[in-house]
Amino acid sequence: LGLSGPPGAGKSTFIECFGKMLTERKHKVSVLAVDPSSSTSGGSLLGDKTRMTELSRDMNAYIRPSPTSGTLGGVTRTTNEAILLCEGGGYDVVLVETVGVGQSEFAVADMVDMFILLLPPAGGDELQGIKRGIIEMADLVAINKADGDLVVAARRIQAEYISAMKLLRKRSRVWRPKV
Repeated sequence: LGLSGPPGAGKSTFIECFGKMLTERKHKVSVLAVDPSSSTSGGSLLGDKTRMTELSRDMNAYIRPSPTSGTLGGVTRTTNEAILLCEGGGYDVVLVETVGVGQSEFAVADMVDMFILLLPPAGGDELQGIKRGIIEMADLVAINKADGDLVVAARRIQAEYISAMKLLRKRSRVWRPKV
């Protein structure tokens, strides 16, 4: 599964909860977390793993943070090979967390079985939903952080994206993207 979304959408927190649910159901989970690299120093914080403290201690989980090292598209130059290595190593679920992205970083969509776009409730209006790029590549759009004071905003954004996704050309004859 490829997971993408803007910075602050809760990708790492979602992966921590989802990954723990999977390991409790006896799955072996691998997380490939991609962090942006500095265009000045080339360095990277590789901080996504620190947001997954429970999952990182789980014996049925493997978390590998990697820097983009200048690669565009939200992934690293070797993400596809890393997915194959994880599958070969016996991990039956591989989650790829891309860098916090905008409209054009969706290279992971061609590497995975399902591409999930995570959005916060304040993720824009219907016009954002019909922009070409990452939205039309998503197999599933999940509105995250949809609790407390954000429930109403989340439901509004969900309705707007459902409406907007009807205007996009279908990528598959058998699957219609869900919101």
